[in-house]
Amino acid sequence: MFVNQEAHSAFRPRLRPFVLAAACLACAEALACAQMPNASSANNPFWGSVTVRPATDETLRLSLDEAVQMGLKNNLGLKEAENGEKSVHGQRNEALQQFLPTISVSGSTGLYQHNLAAQGFGPGVFAKFSSMFPGGKMPAGISLITRDDLTEGKIHFSQTLFSGPVIAGWRAAGAAQRAAYFSRMSARGEVVQQVATAYLHAIAAASEVDNASALVSEGQTLLEHAHAAHEAGVASNLDELRARVQLQAQQQALIYAQNAFEKSLILLKRETGIDPGQKIILTDPAPYSDLATQTPEEVRALAYRSRQDYQNLQNQVVEYKAVHSAYRSQRLPSLSFNSFYAASTVNGAGTHGNFVAMGTLSVPLFREARLRGNEDASQAQLDAVNSQLNDLRNHIDEQVRAALLDVGATAQLVKVAHSNVELATRALSDESDRVNAGLDDNLPLVTAQAMLASAQSNAVESLYQYNLSKLVLARASRPAAVCPQLISSASLTCLSPRKIWPFTRRILPVNIPDCISE
Repeated sequence: MFVNQEAHSAFRPRLRPFVLAAACLACAEALACAQMPNASSANNPFWGSVTVRPATDETLRLSLDEAVQMGLKNNLGLKEAENGEKSVHGQRNEALQQFLPTISVSGSTGLYQHNLAAQGFGPGVFAKFSSMFPGGKMPAGISLITRDDLTEGKIHFSQTLFSGPVIAGWRAAGAAQRAAYFSRMSARGEVVQQVATAYLHAIAAASEVDNASALVSEGQTLLEHAHAAHEAGVASNLDELRARVQLQAQQQALIYAQNAFEKSLILLKRETGIDPGQKIILTDPAPYSDLATQTPEEVRALAYRSRQDYQNLQNQVVEYKAVHSAYRSQRLPSLSFNSFYAASTVNGAGTHGNFVAMGTLSVPLFREARLRGNEDASQAQLDAVNSQLNDLRNHIDEQVRAALLDVGATAQLVKVAHSNVELATRALSDESDRVNAGLDDNLPLVTAQAMLASAQSNAVESLYQYNLSKLVLARASRPAAVCPQLISSASLTCLSPRKIWPFTRRILPVNIPDCISE
């Protein structure tokens, strides 16, 4: 027995720094999460939403699919993209009107007074027409100021028959509308990724709370046992102090974890349009399933076919080509037709009609400086979009390769973390048996407990990073609608503490020897 005490004395100095370092590291990580700045829709509109209903006293049960659907309905960034698409659709209708005839009807009635002298019909002019009147004299009473009432109705018609800029503008408007559509679809994918990431982060934070709560409960049990052993005289006061310090460190970690969890829920509510005061419960656990092996070339080809931002830039290239063509076609002649028909009546003396039918051929002769300036500016914009498209192709290749590497690495981390949890659980079980048998004090038990806590936290973080990497891979390669299914349809083989903790709690309690319980 004396030899065992020597071994304990030699083992104790090596373990104490590890225990303190593990406790400080856990507190520092939790503090860093708790002090992370809140996301603001002023920096990113996808972090905001439109709140559609006030908070109620009932607790809202929220699944991952429901959160994504609410985000697609209420997210601020998506609403801005939808409004942008509507604006472009309106501009396309304006461009369409250039091809359609313009018909308008107008009518007017009024009393008019005319000064004939001011219009060139003075007394001298009237004298020239005096011979036309009886007696060769102007009738008496003719006034140079006349008054009459005029009622008139007109119908106007105009249409552009040919115009190069109008045709090119219509093509540009069509390409702009397609680009706006793909921009909106890309925004939907961004909403799916943002909401799913916030949901998975909240699940991980909830798992950390479960972890910390379980450790607090186990630390309380360990303190009670150490106190009972100290009161019975079979353990030193140092064992009780060590258990109390360990319990308080675990209580601090629980406070930090609860704060981080509540803040993650606030961000999730903000992105989905739920009132910040509404109580919610996350119903989906963290999923885990392996992905089928794919080569970077296969995923990249899928991304080129499916990614909306890539198709958006392709349509922007078409749009700017059409704009450039519109400026070049300003040198071409344009042909238009204008006409109107009017029916007028003066002083109730009867109605007479008049009309105009006129075709206009406009040929630009010289405005070369302006035309060349417009062409150069539009060509520069086209070159810039082509450069962005080429860069996006390389960026997609980079994203796909990086996402595949992240998925592979995080999948291995999940397996290693699961193995570490099992090993730490076995080590804690063995150490519990040694303490129950009186072969060790509670220092190795506290150390084993800290090792299990670290392993469980790593398992939660690894699972979160793995699901996040799958989401990033889906965002980099697949349409927006595929992203939620990639997470929610996976087999729910969960490494969450909700499934690990119950087994752990059955091992941790240390039985009090009969001499103490008596």
